[in-house]
Amino acid sequence: MRKPLRFLGRLTVSLLLVLLVIGVAFANLSPEFGGKPTKAERAAYAKSGHYQDGEFQNLVPTTLMTGGSTVGSLWRFLFSKTPNDKPAGPLPMQPLDSVSITQKTPEVLRVTWFGHSASLVEIAGKNILLDPMLSVKMGPISWITPQRYNPQVAITAEQLPPIDAVLISHDHYDHLDYQTILRLKDKTTHFFVPLGVGAHLRAWGVAPERIRELDWNDSVQLPGGLSITSTPARHFSGRGLTNRNSTSWSSWVIKSATKRVFYSGDGGYGPHFQTIGQQHGPFDLALMECGQYDAQWAQIHMLPEQSVQAALDVQARLLLPVHWGAFTEAHHAWNEPVQRASAAAARLNLPMTTPLLGQTITLGAGPLPQTKWWQ
Repeated sequence: MRKPLRFLGRLTVSLLLVLLVIGVAFANLSPEFGGKPTKAERAAYAKSGHYQDGEFQNLVPTTLMTGGSTVGSLWRFLFSKTPNDKPAGPLPMQPLDSVSITQKTPEVLRVTWFGHSASLVEIAGKNILLDPMLSVKMGPISWITPQRYNPQVAITAEQLPPIDAVLISHDHYDHLDYQTILRLKDKTTHFFVPLGVGAHLRAWGVAPERIRELDWNDSVQLPGGLSITSTPARHFSGRGLTNRNSTSWSSWVIKSATKRVFYSGDGGYGPHFQTIGQQHGPFDLALMECGQYDAQWAQIHMLPEQSVQAALDVQARLLLPVHWGAFTEAHHAWNEPVQRASAAAARLNLPMTTPLLGQTITLGAGPLPQTKWWQ
């Protein structure tokens, strides 16, 4: 009896080793995984004050898994079923093209949400693109990763007008998409990214002179009086098995002479929101992460009620919830985030807009979309 058991044990170990070798080889061969910061760059990160022992840190102690084991959570994600975790069919969408989405009046602030966190902000006559995940499939192994609800996006990367700046919040696949970057790299003037993320872009052929890595509280000025500032977030990073937190993560502040926009990126609730509001607010609009949360990820993804409170903390006059409406990455109903956020915003008297995918909103030009199309 011992010999068969011993054989099975050796066979299991051998299979695991083979899978590990295949996984490592795939990680080294697939361009989706991106690049790695150089030794000199890693040495310079220590000056940021939030980089220790080869990893970026949050401002406050943060645990990725606040309950249960990683293996148990993975098993639950892969094999347990959540009612209404996906819509019954494609979501309503307003198709766009480069003509319909081009800014006409520099004084006007317009925003178009494409689903998940991908959004175009038209401000001071500039086109600022946030976390442009505009592919239908996600990541290097698309049959494992979540599938987009709609078979197409409201606009392709090729159809977008020239982009003055792309802002990346962090390097996870649902925010930094390899295929989208390939299609944008020659039509984008600037890529502003957190520390370390530039290595991915360089590996994908983006010209180094177009890339600018910003530490928290660094600012850049664009022509026309537009400033872009990297601000803190409470999250983590990594695109592979061995590069956890090797790059930083950010939220973003966009300011013109008359308008201000905040984008939260991904992350848990924390005191940084109030600090950002005091330093940079009030904001005409806050695009806040709202979706793909779990009680076990409480410190790295906000609950919808926290998203509303964070918008109040940064002194936003209007909330646009993002990070939903495209992929199922957590165990909640697909439309639960917007339902809970809508209820919380109403209770706290915070105006909130809920456009269709691809529906452009113009601030100060009449009523904003607030129909409950997700019901």
